[in-house]
Parts: sequence; structure tokens; C-alpha cells
Amino acid sequence: MLTACTSPSSLPQWFDALGRLPVNSVTVQGQRIAYLDVGQGPLVLLLHGFGGSMWQWEHQQAALSAHFRVITPDLVGAGLSDKPDIEYRPDQLLAFLVGFMDALHIPQASVVGNSMGAGLAIGLALDHPTRVSQLILIDGLPAHVMEHLASPSLRRALTTSTPSWLVSFGNWLFGGLILESTLREFVYDPALLTQAVLDRSNHNRQQPGLFRALLTIGTNLPLWERHFAPRIGTITHRTLIVWGEEDRVFPLPAGDQLHRAITGSTFVTIPKAGHIPQWEQPEVVNKALLDFMRP
Repeated sequence: MLTACTSPSSLPQWFDALGRLPVNSVTVQGQRIAYLDVGQGPLVLLLHGFGGSMWQWEHQQAALSAHFRVITPDLVGAGLSDKPDIEYRPDQLLAFLVGFMDALHIPQASVVGNSMGAGLAIGLALDHPTRVSQLILIDGLPAHVMEHLASPSLRRALTTSTPSWLVSFGNWLFGGLILESTLREFVYDPALLTQAVLDRSNHNRQQPGLFRALLTIGTNLPLWERHFAPRIGTITHRTLIVWGEEDRVFPLPAGDQLHRAITGSTFVTIPKAGHIPQWEQPEVVNKALLDFMRP
């Protein structure tokens, strides 16, 4: 939800967050995927959540790149990346992720995913286990997603039967009116929702093709539940699970369930943080990530 903006035909030269980072792009299956690439050392891949982008990892770039090579893509259908007219099935999203890693010659990485990005990380660990050296799951994605989902806004987005063109039109007319209330479901401290954050989120929601991609991803959630969720207990990778104690999207019991499902996983909770703790409490989360990933 906390995202950058651009038109589909243009790509900004720089990512301006706490520092100025060059925006790169690579073609995967004929589609442009935008990404950040900073630091040197063992590879770390950061995967954003549903409706998000590389902005969700703005506070991780400097902290993690001091020790690792950190690659942060906007997933296909999101952020600055292309939004093709595809089905956005979980297997397609996973194929784009593997294709992205292949295009950048990444044989293996520590994979960090937030929310839907955690679901994609789980899929990668299950179907392509050699591509994952360590697995870090931040506030998602538990099995039986809809049973755990507490966010009214996200539940509406995942279950609506309204055509994407009508949702896009309604968003164009009224989206700005409900943006802040939606973000308040994701963030514990509303003071962090500055005008700059609201402005970039507003720009992002106006990108052509965004809502069709989001609605299609939601429609295909049962495919993730059938193919990946039942196998979560077979994950053998070294795994860290990080959860915001005030998560109003997937409350804390969902994190505990995920922790119990993955044998040997480490469970860390983050006080005064909601669904995007790496953005809301970056110092605490960065320390947890570095303590876990550094040898």
C-alpha cells in the first residue's frame, strides 16, 4: 500500500527514499520488471506484499546492504513493473520470480517476503527449494488466509465480484477519500501516514492496470491455498518468522500458527507495529534480520 508512482511507459532514474538509489529494470517473459540492487556480499531478495512495491523496503536498503547484496523488485503487476493482461495465478507469479532470478544470474538467495510476498517466498521454497538459502516471512502468509484475515478493506478486495474496469473507475472518482482509512488498517501508528506517504500511495492507485492485477491475484487465492498451504509443514529451510504485535490484517495468532507449522522456525514479534513492521519499526526488524542472516 505504501508505493511509488510512474506511468507504464516511463521508469524513473532514481528511487528517492532515505537515500538516492538507481532504479534498474530487466525483461522477464517480455515484461519489464523494475528493481533496486545495492550492496555486495551474500544475496538477499526482498518481496513486497499485495498492492505494495519496493517502497515497503525503503528502510532496509542501507541497513542490509552494509552486509549483503540486496535486490528489491517490484513484482509483476505492481509498482514500477509492467502490468500485463495475464491471469496472475500463483504459478505465474512464481514463474516470473524464478525468471527474474535467472535474468540476474541469482542461483540462490535469502528470501524475505512480507504478506503476499511471504506467500510467494513460501512457494519458491516449496517448488524451487535450491533457490532459497534462508527463508524470512514477515506477517504472512498463513494457511486458511480468509479465516485469519481481519482487514475489512483487504477482505473486500479479495472477495469482490465487481468488474475491474468499474473498480478502477470508482477508484478514480472516490479512491482518495478512503485511502487513509485503508492504510490505517495496515499501520499501527497513524502519525507515520504523512502527507508524503499519502501522496505517493495516491499516485500508485492511479496506475493503469493496477486494479485488474490486484483483483485477479485475489481471485486466484484459492489456488495458493490448494497447492502451497497444505505443504507449508514440509519446509526444511532455516526460517525466521517476524510479526507485528498490532497487525490488524493477520493478527498475531496467525503468525503463531505459521511458526508452529514450520518445524524449527524462529518466531520474533515486533511491538507497536502493524502489518508492515519493517517499515514501521525498521530498527527493531533490521536487527532481527541481521541477527538471523549473518553467519
